[in-house]
Amino acid sequence: MIELKNIRKTFNPGTINEKLALDGVSLRIEEGEFVTVIGGNGAGKSTMLNAIAGTWPVNEGAIVIDDINVTGLSEYRRAKYLGRVFQDPMTGTAASMGIDENLALAARRGKRRGLRWGITKKEREEYREKLAELSLGLEERMSAKVGLLSGGQRQALTLLMATLRKPKILLLDEHTAALDPKTAKTVLETTQRIVSEHHLTTMMVTHNMRDAIHYGNRIIMMNEGKIILNIAGEEKKNLTIEQLLHKFEEVSGEEFTNDQAILSKKDF
Repeated sequence: MIELKNIRKTFNPGTINEKLALDGVSLRIEEGEFVTVIGGNGAGKSTMLNAIAGTWPVNEGAIVIDDINVTGLSEYRRAKYLGRVFQDPMTGTAASMGIDENLALAARRGKRRGLRWGITKKEREEYREKLAELSLGLEERMSAKVGLLSGGQRQALTLLMATLRKPKILLLDEHTAALDPKTAKTVLETTQRIVSEHHLTTMMVTHNMRDAIHYGNRIIMMNEGKIILNIAGEEKKNLTIEQLLHKFEEVSGEEFTNDQAILSKKDF
């Protein structure tokens, strides 16, 4: 479970560049929920994920994970609760290290490091099985340098690394935005499978309305640092892009102008 309590975040306070990025955001996500977060540029989506991760401290409010108030914890101390995949496939992995070495780093996250760091035979077999589930052939290339992988392969590996040791919450920050449509679909389907199999509490930020509606069991729309729509259950299952756009215009009093989301409407 994760709960945000009246979160506020202002960048460059007291200057001409002051920007209120999160304006009293309150949200509760139960264990195992898969929530997609949609909104235009500057709506506050990524800022909310960064606030949860501790990348940027909030000015007001509280962040609670499994009844633990983590608001005052630094980013590295919160890392043991979180798994995270970024938009850039180059982020989150060590390019000069092998696939197996990257997985070993992920498996040891939050643990004390001693002299016996080597990968055991048992661990190697576990990694091979996990990689085989991705259906990308990476189980046959475990010693290959990660920097040689394609963007889709690397993003799938990063997803596996983020969930190798079940996190309290999985944060996906537009993790398919830099991929071509076919590869993005493969990574999203892999995401859905991993989240479902491991019953992971997940927040997925996306610009794509179709993906936001199709994946997860709940959709949140943000605008100007606030949550303006929160749709779940049968209403989400039957939701169309046209209906979502209409709801946005009703609540916000303005048109949704994000080009990427409008383009996805044509695919519906």
